[in-house]
Amino acid sequence: MFLYNVTLQRATGITHAIHGNFSGSKHQEVVVSRGKILDVLRPDPNTGKVVTLLSVEVFGVIRSLMSFRLTGGAKDYIVVGSDSGRIVILEYNATKNVLEKIHQETFGKSGCRRIVPGQYLAIDPKGRAVMVGAVEKQKLVYILNRDAQARLTISSPLEAHKSNTFVYHIVGVDVGFENPMFACLEMDYEEADTDPTGEAAQNTKQALTFYELDLGLNHVVRKYSEALDEHANFLITVPGGNDGPSGVLICSENYITYKNLGDQPDIRCPIPRRRNDLDDPERGMIFVCSAAHKTKSMFFFLAQTEQGDIFKITLELDDDMVTEIRLKYFDTVPVASSMCVLKTGFLFVASEFGNHYLYQIAHLGDDDDEPEFSSAMPLEEGDTFFFAPRILRNLVLVDELESLSPIISCQVADLANEDTPQLYMLCGRGPRSSVRVLRHGLEVSEMAVSELPGNPNAVWTVKRRADDEFDSYIIVSFVNATLVLSIGETVEEVTDSGFLGTTPTLSCSALGEDALVQIYPDGIRHIRADKRVNEWKAPGKRAIFRCAVNQRQVVIALTGGELVYFEMDPTGQLNEYTERREMPADVVCMSLGTVPVGEQRCRFLAVGLADSTVRIISLDPSDCLSPLSMQALPARAESLCIVDMGSGEESQGTLYLNIGLENGVLLRTVLDPVTGDLADTRTRYIGSRPVKLFRIRMQGGEAVLAMSSRSWLSYYFQNRFHLTPLSYETLEYASGFSSEQCPEGVVAISTNTLRILAMEKLGAVFNQMSFPLEYTPKKFAIHPGTGNLIIIESDHNAYTEDVKKQRRIQMADEMKEAAGPDEQELAQEMADAFLNEDLPDTVFGAPKAGPGMWASIVRIMDPIEGRTFFLHRFEQNEAAMSLAYCKFASQGEFQQFVLIGVAKDFQLAPRTIGQCYIYTFRLNQECNMLEYLHRTIVDEVPYSICPFKGKILIGLGKTLRLYDFGKKKLLKKSENKHFPNMIVHITAYGNRIYVSDVQESVHFVRYKRQDNQLILFADETNPRWVTVTAVLDYDTVAVADKFGNIGVLRLPPNTSDDIDEDPSGTKALWDRGVLSGASNKLEVLCNFHVGETVLSLQKATLIPGGNESLVYTTISGSVGILVPFTSNEDHDFFLHLEMHMRSENSPLCGRDHLSFRSYYFPVRNVIDGDLCEQFNSMDPNKQRSISEDLDRNPNEVSKKLEDIRTRFAF
Repeated sequence: MFLYNVTLQRATGITHAIHGNFSGSKHQEVVVSRGKILDVLRPDPNTGKVVTLLSVEVFGVIRSLMSFRLTGGAKDYIVVGSDSGRIVILEYNATKNVLEKIHQETFGKSGCRRIVPGQYLAIDPKGRAVMVGAVEKQKLVYILNRDAQARLTISSPLEAHKSNTFVYHIVGVDVGFENPMFACLEMDYEEADTDPTGEAAQNTKQALTFYELDLGLNHVVRKYSEALDEHANFLITVPGGNDGPSGVLICSENYITYKNLGDQPDIRCPIPRRRNDLDDPERGMIFVCSAAHKTKSMFFFLAQTEQGDIFKITLELDDDMVTEIRLKYFDTVPVASSMCVLKTGFLFVASEFGNHYLYQIAHLGDDDDEPEFSSAMPLEEGDTFFFAPRILRNLVLVDELESLSPIISCQVADLANEDTPQLYMLCGRGPRSSVRVLRHGLEVSEMAVSELPGNPNAVWTVKRRADDEFDSYIIVSFVNATLVLSIGETVEEVTDSGFLGTTPTLSCSALGEDALVQIYPDGIRHIRADKRVNEWKAPGKRAIFRCAVNQRQVVIALTGGELVYFEMDPTGQLNEYTERREMPADVVCMSLGTVPVGEQRCRFLAVGLADSTVRIISLDPSDCLSPLSMQALPARAESLCIVDMGSGEESQGTLYLNIGLENGVLLRTVLDPVTGDLADTRTRYIGSRPVKLFRIRMQGGEAVLAMSSRSWLSYYFQNRFHLTPLSYETLEYASGFSSEQCPEGVVAISTNTLRILAMEKLGAVFNQMSFPLEYTPKKFAIHPGTGNLIIIESDHNAYTEDVKKQRRIQMADEMKEAAGPDEQELAQEMADAFLNEDLPDTVFGAPKAGPGMWASIVRIMDPIEGRTFFLHRFEQNEAAMSLAYCKFASQGEFQQFVLIGVAKDFQLAPRTIGQCYIYTFRLNQECNMLEYLHRTIVDEVPYSICPFKGKILIGLGKTLRLYDFGKKKLLKKSENKHFPNMIVHITAYGNRIYVSDVQESVHFVRYKRQDNQLILFADETNPRWVTVTAVLDYDTVAVADKFGNIGVLRLPPNTSDDIDEDPSGTKALWDRGVLSGASNKLEVLCNFHVGETVLSLQKATLIPGGNESLVYTTISGSVGILVPFTSNEDHDFFLHLEMHMRSENSPLCGRDHLSFRSYYFPVRNVIDGDLCEQFNSMDPNKQRSISEDLDRNPNEVSKKLEDIRTRFAF
């Protein structure tokens, strides 16, 4: 079995975010890392929309990311610390839209290791040096400079190692132009290591250490070290030199401290806490991330606590000495992994889980009535300040970047009956979790919808002058009339446009500088700017049947297939070309391209004829109307469209002829700009109706809107073609639309309505609907009859609703008791206000109840509308772990049950369990009610439940048990106790049961009916920490593990029957075989390292009529597929392409592609499509050399890449 890996949706969770001026222009960009992907994002300063400029797979783990700028430079560089054992400096080249590797210096082994640097990066704020550190021992410093040609140079590394030392964080200290200095949070464990009593380990303290890089002597000195009282988690650099006092802020548990070298005393301020918080009061509070902003005159920091509250931190100075730290509550946003304050006044928040946000900083919070806390305020040791959280006041949300991370579970099914299946996902964590429904398609925003007096048959937009920025008129054609609407603040009908309103229109366009042309069945109407009208009448009884127009040319076909050609002369007059041309068959469609810049005319006319051919006809004056080339089609052409696509800033675009056929197929062929030959045809079936094509503008280039039973957009974006359906109802006719509110839109008609639409999220594969949940969702089942979802959600460290209410009432009573007799009224008011305040958990986070506290619910939900039909709340500390929908053979066909495995008083570390149950519910026929029947006590946590032959299999620790339905509880039928550690996943197929162990891969089990025995007959020799499995066929199973690997295992061909034919069933009992495991071992067919923990695997078809593929989703929010090769020739081609790509296009961060994909097991029989698809964004010369080695040309290689993608997915 040979597989090909394709990523459909790249990871959406962000691990690091940095901002700067990477393109060298005035724009501010944000560079984010998503595990193994680098993205360059640009927030538009006017609209606030975040656009992705570039997304690159680096095939390595990005562990740290920093930006720096050389002194006096105009652009920022990116430093990446990864698992490659190399430091890499990248530059963003805006003209080519690529990240270029400027330096790559090797310093250690590859892989994430304890003592190989790469985990931490720190930059001298003046951009003179970079320190790269490991978790333990090693730290290296590189000096950055520039040579005579102003190119960036990098020195050889200087060592700053300290053995027996853990490092927690490193920052560059801002010392102006003194010797660069770095501050480290360290801990020395030497004494703790040698002390057998364990006392030293208790007393070990963290230290803050300063390292100085002496530029004169060219080495690093350990300048100063000081023990810290509290345990700190990160450092913030304070501006120095002429901008501030220098030094660092140390963020530790419950406190923030300012330290600096010299005679500066430490300034310490407690972290404020929420007033009347339901959290455990003993729990410490820490800052989790921060962002700094500095201008010429001032600086401040925004730091976020683990509850999501942001504080604005400022320092009070007295002659360069810091006298106090001031904290002021700013706003509350979801907990972030990184925050960036941009120069344009935006705050970018990369959330830990769930969607990411871009906020506009509307106020700096200087002049509001929010109390300011200061280190100078007297407080008892251990006391802190209190503040009241509130809704946003200083920030305004301007854009939301949808993120699926983490995807906890996913199933592919067509529950909405749309032909194309949807992906149903459980996403998120805690109160911000959701059910997401993903559909393949571009999201369409409706700008306006208005009803028309009848059913129109066509629509166009025209500009009054060629140099106008926006369109002036919308022209709507009906069966017997034409309506002209002017575009302004509103859209209104006009009668003085010069258009003939009493006839249907075939086409219209702006002509030349400032004229318009209307073509109708009886003639051509040329409307000049001063409203003079020139008419050309169709001869005799013949009417105009088809036409094509652009800015300077008009071609019409009369009934009977005669072509007449007009061209505009320099005076603005339309002149008919003397000869006419008879076509061999009726003309069914025509198309002209736009006139290229600096040329008089488009040289080609494409004509589709009734004899199922398309012909290219020259419009060059030397051989006007003479045929150049012809292509036969499988069906009659319905419409044609010539577009110029794929033009970068430097390269000229290619002319493409798009052909829509009557049978619902779209063809795209390359039109040779010199000879007019047609070559390299790509085919795609897009719907059941004849395909109509319309040229529109997208991203400043030309794109094609293709309409069949669904509308599709074909556009060029980020170096590759995209053909994506629009997630919108069926449209009939469309035209590009441009106005102030909607610069790149589409005006379309659907039955009797006129719609103005915009497509903003270009490049997206899926559009999503999201329905909120209450706790972290764990598992779900789809009810086969109604398509409803049955979901279990549970959260650790959480209160149930009832307990939360009781806690509030209890705290309100305590408030009243604590008040003196004369403060009773005030206390009553405060208590009432506290009970009535409603801060949503989705924004402010759920209160942390403490370890061992659980809250769980089971809900039934309609996935189309998002309605919850039924909710059952479990008691406090009952954790729902597993779920199954099943029918019991003993209870008949029409009784449906839901079983839920629950652990009570479950503590994670050290692991203790109070009691475990299997709850049994009866489900009604409509699947909108659960009726509680009974609960069965079991002795271990039930992590997996699976229906099997009218009974139920449950994994309880090391035991696999078979249960049947009973009146009072479930009845034990059979068990097998011989599993190594703990059963985490069970699937069944026929008589076989596939059982996954938490550490020891998959076990094949057979149920012997006559002996009532569960017999374990095959396992694997490799350890695998299984997360999920999927059965591919009776002998083959796909496995995903915690470390991001996917493997395919198969029973050796001759063993399968051996077990089935063992009549007594005893052979497998006494034959314990190899390594005390089962008697048979599974063979490994495929191994592949995805690089992100895979939490769902399913064999499914993603497109109607497509082939089956293995769909996987990961915790980082990516969706990918593994597809089988159907021919040796294909496999051979991609194998060689991958080999060439590995040598010619080495990954950006210096990691070796082969060793990355073989992180834990050597990669086997899987070809990496993500690497192969980088072929399209390579340098054209490299593309040519690779494709020559493969005996192809670059177009054929691109076509192969596109074909394998579209055969299985999108």
